[in-house]
Amino acid sequence: MADAPLGASLPTHPTHATHATQYWHRLDDGRVQCDVCPRFCKLRDGQRGLCFVRAAEGGEIVLATWGRSSGFCVDPIEKKPLAHYLPGTPILSFGTAGCNLACEFCQNWDISKSRENDTLADAATPETIARAALALGCRSVAFTYNDPTVFLEYAIDVADACHAAGLAAVAVTAGYICPEPRRELYAHLDAANVDLKAFSEEFYRQICHGHLEPVKETLVYLKRETRVWFEITTLLIPGENDSDAELDAMTRWIMDALGPDVPLHFTAFHPDYRMLDHRPTPPATLTRARKIALANGLHYVYTGNVRDAAGGSTSCPGCGALVIARDGYEITAWRLDSHLDTGACAACGTKIPGRFEARPGNWGGRRRPVRLANFAP
Repeated sequence: MADAPLGASLPTHPTHATHATQYWHRLDDGRVQCDVCPRFCKLRDGQRGLCFVRAAEGGEIVLATWGRSSGFCVDPIEKKPLAHYLPGTPILSFGTAGCNLACEFCQNWDISKSRENDTLADAATPETIARAALALGCRSVAFTYNDPTVFLEYAIDVADACHAAGLAAVAVTAGYICPEPRRELYAHLDAANVDLKAFSEEFYRQICHGHLEPVKETLVYLKRETRVWFEITTLLIPGENDSDAELDAMTRWIMDALGPDVPLHFTAFHPDYRMLDHRPTPPATLTRARKIALANGLHYVYTGNVRDAAGGSTSCPGCGALVIARDGYEITAWRLDSHLDTGACAACGTKIPGRFEARPGNWGGRRRPVRLANFAP
């Protein structure tokens, strides 16, 4: 079940202007259908979709959270997680209320499941976000905590402001989006981490209240039709999506559909939100999943939310040499020759795909909360 009934009333927030959107159409019965994600919420005036942030107003779909954000923080880009995109650099992360999935295990539920726009304490114009990121020494900005799909127009405006300032725009997303808005969103992005939550329709339907196929379509689209650098994350939940058979099927599909060079992150679950009765993921489960993925031909398979030097480091698929050694979020060794945004193993010259610079950043594991009002003009 979803967290809030479809069509919940639209509260009045006179100080928060709504923002026009593009992907919707009117139905014969007077309702308006939102066409951003495969839920296709059908709403009457004053109602909100399941995501809570897209609403019917004046016979159109509007975005109710443009310019209102929360959770501003500078942290390592590896925490998104991205292992092959500007390693070691700081990234300014933020999110908004709302999400278009309803995952029972959501680990950012206080933001993504919020039903109050005033949870979003910061008034945040795109230009202010870019200004803050620059002043804080960041190389990029991340849309995270919830999903930029639901605040598509705001994410695009922020991405454009970041590009104007020489910053990259990064999405952390479930990939649950329709084809036309998908094309528009990713035309404005530089990198993404896509959350492939499981590899069974039953899991998506019963635990995430969505469907698997649109996520697979997003992954294939990113690989075949864009230049966006992307990596994949799967949170392994004991007894739900961690069987050998499912991990084998998933990693074989990744190999066949996306190739061996898309980095894959297996991360550990901790009990949260509506899954407090499940135990945390044992480190051995992550190691087992990684072995299955490597055996199926994937070159770059990582473990996360645990301390695992082998699972956190990057090795050359050509000669096996350690290319980037990591201890948590700290880079402890760098044996990568990089130029023109590409990398190569210093030992044998095998190309290491990603977006690399001559030297990594040195942000490490620091986390710095940010009050955006300090950067307003």
